[in-house]
Amino acid sequence: MPTIAHTRAALGFRVKSGYATVVLLDGSTSSMRVVDRRTIDLCDPSVPDSRQPYHAGFGSARGDLEQIARLVAVVEQHTDRSVADAVREYRHMGYELDRAGAVVGSETNPETIANPHIRAHASEGRLFRRVTEEALGRLGLACSIWIERTLYARAAGRLGCSEDRIRHVAAGLGNAVTGGWRADDKTAAVAAWLALESRQAQDLGLKAQAPES
Repeated sequence: MPTIAHTRAALGFRVKSGYATVVLLDGSTSSMRVVDRRTIDLCDPSVPDSRQPYHAGFGSARGDLEQIARLVAVVEQHTDRSVADAVREYRHMGYELDRAGAVVGSETNPETIANPHIRAHASEGRLFRRVTEEALGRLGLACSIWIERTLYARAAGRLGCSEDRIRHVAAGLGNAVTGGWRADDKTAAVAAWLALESRQAQDLGLKAQAPES
């Protein structure tokens, strides 16, 4: 049976080509805690080329547009399934989830890149960002996008503390997690922390607007 709902919980994703690190952060008590950390597939392992749909092999870009379209469709379908499975499990545990944060490597527009191989990487970055955001949206979760290289600085400004403090807290969140706590885990946790902060700000705003009884 589901547990009592925790209204202050959020998801963080570190999105990469073909997979994502996911962190579920519970902020319903005085201190945040990591409830779950896992890796999910954003591609179909039975279709190896779906991990890099825009690549024809190491160092080369795929030129067959029909094949790219087929592989992109595989990515869309598998991401929908993977994200839905995780969110469904977390909701069954009693967590009310309405927002998430996703950390990506870049926001460069592939069309601005002349080199075909580099453009293929950028196209995949944009693809996996899009399908993750859209999958979450279909499940009713608003998703904020953060760029990895500016994440800690942006988080410091949003949360009103230093970058060192953000890094210290992010590292400490892994103390109760078995199996190591890597850079991708930390950035996913910070994205979830920012989503929690957004939820809290909204709740405070709603309380301030509520008429007196």
